[in-house]
Amino acid sequence: MTAEKARDGRHRRGEDNRARIVAAMLELVQGGEVSPGAEQVAARADVGLRTVFRHFKDMDSLYREMGRVIEAEMTAIVERPFAARDWRERVIELVGRRAGVFERIGPFKRASNVSRHRSTFLEAENARLVRTLRDILVAQLPDEVAGDASRLEILDLLLSFESWSRLRHDQGLSPSRAQETLEAAIRRLIT
Repeated sequence: MTAEKARDGRHRRGEDNRARIVAAMLELVQGGEVSPGAEQVAARADVGLRTVFRHFKDMDSLYREMGRVIEAEMTAIVERPFAARDWRERVIELVGRRAGVFERIGPFKRASNVSRHRSTFLEAENARLVRTLRDILVAQLPDEVAGDASRLEILDLLLSFESWSRLRHDQGLSPSRAQETLEAAIRRLIT
């Protein structure tokens, strides 16, 4: 075996280990573990603890990579053109889109919220998500609604992950019932 082939083999194993570590983190969080430790990730990925930290300098680095994977999955949903022509119906369509996204990212968002107080990266990511969601909402509103501070804040709150999470987990509503509830509240606000 030549030195180049050996390097290529090590490189492929390294990439495979990295992918397995990220997949393990995603699986653990998806399975309900809100604050998995490096030891749990290593065990799930079937790699040594040193291998985890060879690829990720700390848990924030692993959360960052997990965030990239989730963001890539969600981009297609977020960037899909709206079917509705009327702004009111686009806002209602936004409820359905966010329901799908929030259901998918819910376990990851809850896990990041647990660690946010000790991670500047997770705090910044949360702020970025809140800004992005608000920007998407504002882009669908006519100027007179976007300029009405109270109405905008209420819409932003109703369409937030926190509202979705409260309806789903604290109030125990099914996804369809939570979506219907938000749609009804928003229809009252925008008509």
